[in-house]
Amino acid sequence: MTGSALSRSAAQSAVPGWRLLLGALHLHVDLDTFPAALDFVTRVGKLALPYSEPPSIDIRGSRVHLALTTPSLGGVTERDVLLANEISALLVYLGHVPDHGRLTAVEIAVDALDRTAVAPFWAAVLGYVADGEAALADPSRLLPGVWFQQMDEPRPQRNRLHLDVTVPHDEAPRRVAAALAAGGRLVSDDAAPAFWVLADAEGNEACVSTWQGRD
Repeated sequence: MTGSALSRSAAQSAVPGWRLLLGALHLHVDLDTFPAALDFVTRVGKLALPYSEPPSIDIRGSRVHLALTTPSLGGVTERDVLLANEISALLVYLGHVPDHGRLTAVEIAVDALDRTAVAPFWAAVLGYVADGEAALADPSRLLPGVWFQQMDEPRPQRNRLHLDVTVPHDEAPRRVAAALAAGGRLVSDDAAPAFWVLADAEGNEACVSTWQGRD
């Protein structure tokens, strides 16, 4: 068993019951009641005890969101895959099906001519910490991350901040279509399925992104 991170395509194909977003395996499920959600989370905790990297768990009412990754190794590993498949088997046993359409990860992208000059301001004002060379993260991992897109020259014709909205690969076409039906416009799909650039009626941009096209 290797301790290195898997490729994006290998990670996703190894756990069809989960979805890969921003270097982690995600699962969202509605357990119908709060007690059932608590029971599920307790069972997941017991499954995770033998593994070195615990899952991120968010429980809100009857809904549970899980995320599995190994940051020290740079992404999803075989250990994460093994735990994910154990949790999937538990869900089958309990008779529940994940709701992948609810999965969304949001990042704020800042166009910058000098990333080292602007990053400290955003870290200070948000209370964030460095997350690699060109990104910031909420220490609690609850709020959107911020990353800095290196620019060669100013682009005054467009906003310098936009949202990157990462969704499951099989959810992206529906999300793009919904945005267009809601009055948006397609700026570019040249990089799809890695990302589609969309804009609202006044030109404010957002990218709908997936893991595909990035390996």
